[in-house]
Amino acid sequence: MASHRMGRTTEDIKRELSAVLRELKDPRVADSMISIVRVEVSNDLSCCKAYVSAMEGLEKAKQAVEGLRSASGYIRRQIGSRLSLRHVPAMLFEATDSIEYSANISRLLNELDIKDDEDDEQSE
Repeated sequence: MASHRMGRTTEDIKRELSAVLRELKDPRVADSMISIVRVEVSNDLSCCKAYVSAMEGLEKAKQAVEGLRSASGYIRRQIGSRLSLRHVPAMLFEATDSIEYSANISRLLNELDIKDDEDDEQSE
């Protein structure tokens, strides 16, 4: 039963963290299209690690993480006011290139589909 509660809490934090990111005015964060890919919360709610990815690539995600680290106190306060948690976890941010990686995989798969369709038309 506790794992369901932790799962709900993790999803709530991810949802509210995404909402807070849209409100930030820091140019390192606001000027890039960033997304929260995954959130991991410790069992005692003392630490929350959020993985951030950017459409522009890993370097832009690293710049956004610097902005998020400088605003971590504000983000923590906003999450605490939006969620009814006894203890709001400390926010840690880490850059990842998962959006860029998945876009590359999708592009490769689309290229394969085009080639398969052309082969089918030629065989008929």
